[in-house]
Amino acid sequence: MIYGGVPDASLLTFSDAERSPLSIRAKALVFFDPRSRRLRDEIEQLAVQRQPLLIVGETGTGKELLARHAHDCSEREGLFVPVSCSAISTIRGDVELFGYTAGTARASAASRAGWFGSANGGTLYLDEICDLPLGLQGALLNAMETGEVLRAGARQPTPVDVRLIAATSVDLHLATEAGKFDAGLYRYLRDGRVELPPLRERVGDILPMAEYFLGVHAQRLGLAPPQISVIAQRLLEHYAWPGNTRELENAIHFALLISRGKTLLPTHFNLPEPLAHLESELFRLKSALDRTQLLALQRLLQRVDAELALALR
Repeated sequence: MIYGGVPDASLLTFSDAERSPLSIRAKALVFFDPRSRRLRDEIEQLAVQRQPLLIVGETGTGKELLARHAHDCSEREGLFVPVSCSAISTIRGDVELFGYTAGTARASAASRAGWFGSANGGTLYLDEICDLPLGLQGALLNAMETGEVLRAGARQPTPVDVRLIAATSVDLHLATEAGKFDAGLYRYLRDGRVELPPLRERVGDILPMAEYFLGVHAQRLGLAPPQISVIAQRLLEHYAWPGNTRELENAIHFALLISRGKTLLPTHFNLPEPLAHLESELFRLKSALDRTQLLALQRLLQRVDAELALALR
């Protein structure tokens, strides 16, 4: 099946039950670029193993979709349970993760199980694990290493079979050195590290993903999907996409809403001019860098100036 010009075999997206129009997470991931195809092969090989995975990538790249794909390829019969670590309570986080004992006051069936109980036999996905309260990180490591959790109010631990997939946009090595991340948990995760490159480094994915989002939003709005002009395609491929997939989807949606004809042009995408962005970034760096860094930036600009002079001959 092909949706929005993208064959299913090269596309990851959320099911209808998991999709939310209000969500700010990346809603699609495609595998056309050679780097993406290698990543897909790597994740499918790691999926059948028991080791934890650590997916590292910028915000908006599609880390949860990659984690779901790993779970689907793992043949684990339990659920895929996604949890945002930034939403875990600093006070009651142990209860949220590990659950209550039966009969504990105010404990529903779901809360009694905790996230670990819900993921038993399946996969627990912890998004932005660097945001997990430091005091819980050691307890998480202990649960993963022992295969047991101690629920609130319990005297004996409960066995669990959970595969952990964590995601982060932060360098956990630096966070560990700064004392902001548990060193033992970092050692536990790092051997399963998988890097999801930003969209600007997967240029071959940009147009297929743009076509997918164009088809999705045109169908939702009851519109005939327009074509993306050749010059607009070049714009999309050369833009840096600091917001990654989320920004690309927003740009496609915006262009679809304001265009009048059957073709999307560069002016429809509301993207900043590259030179204007470069100028503002240089002024920002000028005030943010120390002397050593400013000297390094000066040398870089001198090299670029020399190369531009050659290009203009």
